[in-house]
Amino acid sequence: MTQIPLPASARPRTMTLTPSAMTAFARSRPMSPIASSPSSMWCSTAGRRRRRPLGPDRCRRVRLGPRNPTRCTGTLPRQRQTGCIVLTHGHFDHVGGLKSLSREWDVPVYAHLLEQPYLNCTRSYPPPDPHVGGGMLALLSPLFPTSPIDVSAHLRELPPDHSIPFMPEFRWIHTPGHVSLWRERDRLLIAGDAIVTTAQESVYASVTQAPEMHGPPMYFTPDWAAARESVCAIEALSPEIVITGHGAAMRGQQMRKALAELARDFDTVAVPEDRRDSAVRG
Repeated sequence: MTQIPLPASARPRTMTLTPSAMTAFARSRPMSPIASSPSSMWCSTAGRRRRRPLGPDRCRRVRLGPRNPTRCTGTLPRQRQTGCIVLTHGHFDHVGGLKSLSREWDVPVYAHLLEQPYLNCTRSYPPPDPHVGGGMLALLSPLFPTSPIDVSAHLRELPPDHSIPFMPEFRWIHTPGHVSLWRERDRLLIAGDAIVTTAQESVYASVTQAPEMHGPPMYFTPDWAAARESVCAIEALSPEIVITGHGAAMRGQQMRKALAELARDFDTVAVPEDRRDSAVRG
């Protein structure tokens, strides 16, 4: 496996997510700070009187308190502003605060049909593979939760026309195992974990956030053929900005060059030799 480094200059300084509605990062309740994800779930909110671009000063990342899942240590939109929650996928580090938020806000939770068994308490994720990637987080991955959660009272299927409620400029794209959210206007992609921009298997890389282009976290990837399909679908979009579930957002020509290299050489760059393949999921 080969690293695909990304220059620090590829990090965007500012980002406007929606021109007429506020979209907030809702960071999950993590098992540890290292395991948390910046794009865990997307809370689309509408109904604001002012219609102006949302800059990073008003787009807040939120983390739920480790002792009390209903206590927030950041800033959340008020309940009346929240239209829905959109999930890229249902891994534990992306849904830790989902039950509390959906209950308190009483809003629909949108997810792909193939991801819903992990969100209505009918199926667990396959167990992680601790033997891939060579990092401490990979070795610890058997401790990560794989059991489903139950938000069936609020769970909804993403619209079949690929639209996203309350996010009129975005459409969802199925990247097997995830959905990615795509805005054509500025070619912005929210990728979930289909690609990540840090070596998530490594504690050191997760702490330092050294920018590198990677496929999905190895320990949570049972189907590498589907993972390859997802990377190729993302690369074909030629995004200008990518926001991933682990690592910093990246933009520009150097990011696209690294993404093209990942798609072209996926089997040698991303796929571990001692991988464990299983049936296709999602």
